[in-house]
Amino acid sequence: MLYSIPMKRRHKTLNNQSTFEDAIELATLSLLGMGPLGECFAKYEGELVTVFGGIPGEEVVAQIATKHRKNVAQVVKVLKPSPYRVAAPCAYFGQCTGCQWQHISYEHQLELKRQHIQETLTQISGLVNTEVSPTVPASDPYRYRNHARFTVRGGNLGFVNRFTHRFVRIDHCLLMHPWINGALNELQERSGETTQLAIRFGENTGSWLIQPTLSRADISLTTGQSHYEEALFGRKFRIASPSFFQVNTRQTERLMQLILDRLNLTGRETVVDAYAGVGTIAVLLAPYASRILAIEESSAAVKDAKENAYGLSNLEFLQEKTEIALEQFVDTPDALVLDPPRSGCHYDVLVAVKRLQPKRVVYVSCNPESLSRDLRELCPEPYHVDDVQPIDMFPQTHHVECVVTLSLAH
Repeated sequence: MLYSIPMKRRHKTLNNQSTFEDAIELATLSLLGMGPLGECFAKYEGELVTVFGGIPGEEVVAQIATKHRKNVAQVVKVLKPSPYRVAAPCAYFGQCTGCQWQHISYEHQLELKRQHIQETLTQISGLVNTEVSPTVPASDPYRYRNHARFTVRGGNLGFVNRFTHRFVRIDHCLLMHPWINGALNELQERSGETTQLAIRFGENTGSWLIQPTLSRADISLTTGQSHYEEALFGRKFRIASPSFFQVNTRQTERLMQLILDRLNLTGRETVVDAYAGVGTIAVLLAPYASRILAIEESSAAVKDAKENAYGLSNLEFLQEKTEIALEQFVDTPDALVLDPPRSGCHYDVLVAVKRLQPKRVVYVSCNPESLSRDLRELCPEPYHVDDVQPIDMFPQTHHVECVVTLSLAH
């Protein structure tokens, strides 16, 4: 969408009053739209500028960085607020930049995520007539993260502002599960022997993992675990430290229910779970299918997945890259689940899907851009999009998970 350059008023400011170390002036900006990373954009001196802390349609005063970084700004005063603006409850909002949307009402966050998927599908996939359903909300838009990765400087734990690269000490993160904040309080100022520290917590098990091993005697928490456990629908999963697991446990159960509903299994199907990780999807689908084939490249994840498949005789794991494994398939499965990393599917995976043509494909994505690119290859032939369902796994941020259901077009 093209916009005319808005009128702007310029104001000088002192460096020591600036959020940006190199900011030299303030400017009044009209915010035009929302960018892909959750910040607004505006026109400044004839160029697009990214503006943190705004909402489309607002008029704001923003700090502008110096010439070599004038594409970055931050709101310092709102002149004409959006009806969706709320007070951000976190004292660190705008400093750590881990949350982009605490200043936006939660209901509008959900709509912005739906709109982003709708616009991306139209622009990249060309799926003009595909409707995106309302985003499934989280039961609690705070206190949901079961995984934190802190930067450590001088023994202090915190996050790094992605614009200024300034370190921000964090004593309580509103997105983290309360147990993680308790651990943060225990480890703050006691972690100087490392530069990065990860905490993972099993909300339904009480199990935890803290890496790396810390040796100080005044730390009461055990550290250096190789794995921890979490439970979904009452079934335990072992997760090694390098393995992926969704950061929002409660929403993960809702996500799994969406996948199960879209597959509509009768118990007679052969289902392939590509990019299977520690086997979460494969294990939870196994009671509803005749046979599950789970593909995963990581040896650590496969080791976990095999342990997680306890008691299941219809589940087989293939340790291989998805594109190589699918290329070797001769028989067509009844259904396929694609849950790739943010970069999306390897092109050869899409080629194999079009060759095999399973009757139903469920694509789970955390990146609307790579999702849309892949759908451009699969649609309108041989597949038709039946359903696009966003689910909010990451409240207060621009990130969004999406479940797309495909069926053969002929």
